[in-house]
This record gives sequence, structure tokens and C-alpha cells, in this order.
Amino acid sequence: MMKSNRLSPAAFAAAGLVVAVVLLLAGCKSKPMDDPIMQLAAKESLAQGKDLLAQKKFAKARPYFEHAYSVEPNSAIGREGLLLAADTYFQLSGFSNYVQAEAKYRDFLNRFPTSEQAAYVQFQIANSLAKRMERPDRDQAVTKKSLDAYEDLLRLYPSSEYAIEAKDQIVRVRTNLAAHEFVVGRFYLRYGAPTAAIQRFEFLIDRYPEYPEKDKALYNLGVAYSKLGKKEEAQKAFDRLKSEYPKSELVTEIPAAEAAK
Repeated sequence: MMKSNRLSPAAFAAAGLVVAVVLLLAGCKSKPMDDPIMQLAAKESLAQGKDLLAQKKFAKARPYFEHAYSVEPNSAIGREGLLLAADTYFQLSGFSNYVQAEAKYRDFLNRFPTSEQAAYVQFQIANSLAKRMERPDRDQAVTKKSLDAYEDLLRLYPSSEYAIEAKDQIVRVRTNLAAHEFVVGRFYLRYGAPTAAIQRFEFLIDRYPEYPEKDKALYNLGVAYSKLGKKEEAQKAFDRLKSEYPKSELVTEIPAAEAAK
């Protein structure tokens, strides 16, 4: 009897699987070769990325910068590519892009801590965080991180060209943190928790003395003490209000607040 040359169903399926895998691997292998960016030297890739950056085509520029870094990660060209890739995320703006920018800047600083660009990178880390700062009535975890990052810049690079702007940003960030304390204090006061409110207002006044609306904190501190029947502490708060902010509209509210005790 002659043997059949036909493959069994199982063998046919196995052969088909092998062919599919080979084709898939071939496709994956050839794909990078089809990408013109992959054919560029680091210097060429960086130059083309800069051309796109000048045209504000940030997303299109990024692959060129990332390629320049991947080809020469330890050269000046590679370092510049990594930094410019971070800049493209920051320039695009938006919450997710600021997250990506922060990650890229941190990656740069971790790899090249002694870079002459270190002060700029630290400044951009702080800016990437500050751009994600929530309103005063929201969680302030990111705001606190941005404050830490700006303060790190002043501590590590006190004479940097970014120091003055960082100080201005610190004022804005601290104002947001102080406003958060005020919002929470008012919430406690409104809903019958004057002791918790006092803690918030006292912390605000002590921690953020430059808060532009500190007169409101002093007034509400006096009201909170009044609600607890602590007349002496309430009077001290009201006296500070009258002394430090004599032109505040809240000064005229003090008699009403005292009458409500």
C-alpha cells in the first residue's frame, strides 16, 4: 500500500502556526528599518527635531529627540535630546503631558545630576507640578510637592537665573495652600466643629503669615472661639484684626460677631 503525502490536520495546523510566527517576527524586525527616523545619526535626528520644535510641532519633534538620546545616551547630543523630549511634553500642556514632562525631567536629573542644565530641569520639575495644582477646595498633595520642588531649587541653586521666578511661584503656591486651610476651616465652622476650625485657622495664620486674606482668617478664628465660649481668645483674634487690618470690611462685623456669642 502506498503511503499518503498529505499532512494530517494536526500537522497542517502546526505548520501554519510556524509560518505565522516567522512572518510576525519578520514584520517586527523590518518595521524599525521602515522608519526613516531610525536611519538617522544622533546629530541628524537632533537637528530635524529642532526644526520641528521651531515650528511648534512638539509631538512630531519628540521621536527625533528620543532617537538622538537612544543612539548616543551619554553624549552631549543625547543629553540634549532627552531634555528636549521633556520640553515637548511641557510645551503641549494638559494634565497628562505635565505628568510625562515631570517624569522625563526627573529621569534627566537622575541620569545627569551634575549637568549644567540641572537648575533648569529642577525648575521645570516644579513647574510641571505647579501646572497640576488643584483649586483650594481640592486635595493639595501635588501643590505641596511643587512647593518642595521650588524650595529645592532655591536650596540647591540659590544663584540660578530661575531663582527669582521660583520665589514668585512659591508665593502663588503658598497662597493656594493657605486658601485651602481657610476653606477647610470655614467648612468646619459652618457645620458645627469650631475646635477643628480653630486648628485650621491657627495653622494658617502661623504657617502662612503673608496670606493676602489673613483678615478673614482672624475674623473667623474669633468667631470660632466665640462659639466655644472662649471670650478671651476671641477678643485677641478680633483685636489683631482691628490692629493689623484696620481698613478691612470685617472690622465692622466684629460687634455682630461678639453679640452672637
